Amino acid sequence: MTLVLLFALLLGLITVGIPILLVMGVVGLAGMLTQPALVPALFPQKMFAMLDNFSLLALPYFILAGELISRGGISKRLVEFAEAVVGHWRGGLGHASIVSSMVFAGVSGSSVADTSAIGSILVPAMKSRGYKPGFAAALVACAGTIGAIIPPSMTMIVYGSMSNVSIGGLFLGGIIPGVLIGIGLMIVVALYARHPDFPELRRTTGKFMLMVVVKAAVLVWPALIAPVLVLGGILGGIFTATEAGVVACFYGFFIGFFVYRTVKLRDLPEIFVQAGITTALVSGIIGVAGAFGWLLAYLNFNDLVLNAIGSVAGTRIAVLLIMMAIMLVLTMFVDSMAILIIMIPVAVIIGRKFGIDDFHLGLLMVMATQIGSTTPPVAVLLFVATSIAGCTYNETVRYCWAFIAAEVAVLVLVILIPELATWIPRMVLG
Repeated sequence: MTLVLLFALLLGLITVGIPILLVMGVVGLAGMLTQPALVPALFPQKMFAMLDNFSLLALPYFILAGELISRGGISKRLVEFAEAVVGHWRGGLGHASIVSSMVFAGVSGSSVADTSAIGSILVPAMKSRGYKPGFAAALVACAGTIGAIIPPSMTMIVYGSMSNVSIGGLFLGGIIPGVLIGIGLMIVVALYARHPDFPELRRTTGKFMLMVVVKAAVLVWPALIAPVLVLGGILGGIFTATEAGVVACFYGFFIGFFVYRTVKLRDLPEIFVQAGITTALVSGIIGVAGAFGWLLAYLNFNDLVLNAIGSVAGTRIAVLLIMMAIMLVLTMFVDSMAILIIMIPVAVIIGRKFGIDDFHLGLLMVMATQIGSTTPPVAVLLFVATSIAGCTYNETVRYCWAFIAAEVAVLVLVILIPELATWIPRMVLG
């Protein structure tokens, strides 16, 4: 009964518009007050215990690296490269936004950063070519989910640190699913381009010219080295994931300051402040959600979910389908990062009981939370893209469902074929 009341209070406070960070803190404290054996001081203790994890030290460094790289003009050059490669197709700018997001994902590690950086360049360009603002916003938002799936990924760092799964292995496992999501979104754009209500998608940006592609590749190659540097260093045993974040920071500064010369010394204070704000927000959600998750475990939430799923599913595929469906529903109402942190302990228990591969389960949970970032009503990526496009939220929601369906189809495909998430990690890590 206590669990039902807590979730009812959680959804009620979210519905009236209270920030998720404050909501989870209030609900968590309220839940502890209902238990005579617990004291309120235990809640902040569990928050700090949640953040007391060496692997989480990588987060602020990757966030800072993302800020440095975004300010360094890399996103603009990535867009130019993507336009040179696929701009001659029907719906060329739409395809370019997806390709740009896929490449920028290997630099930023964040779906919000991916959506903001690519959207700020391509959404105005698409609008100037006659693209419907809601369509452009929905496309960029859904493509932004790839930012946390193709490595590096801050979401994978959180999952790996909490579940004791190799972060490098998770990074490797995200390559194929991330590429498949990009292909799925491009198929949707191609289908829209054949629809009579979207004549603007039939226009192209010109013919394919190899020399233009080569010229764009020459300008963008420093950005393409970043994911290779990070992954290669981690998997080669040269540095840990945390140290990789530091290396990414220095590399991002080097590219922006010395190569592209778009980052000035006077810009650094603003970059540091913005990275600090983002780090504080993410850390706050991790701490509060971790403490709230501990309370749920204390109230036997994990056992209830385990028994419920075990009673209706007997195979690994059925268990995964049910778990992902639950996460997709929950992320419609609660912040995706918070849901991930709350669900990790019970998911790990379920995974071990049913013999689910660690990398497979981790990738599926990351994918589900990122798809949840685009499912209304609580959809942070849709809000970001809508603000860039200057349209109404309802207009963006109108066009997002086809793209979400493509992402869910890829999610189901990875559930049915575990090798899509586990083959590269097993080949590299053994």
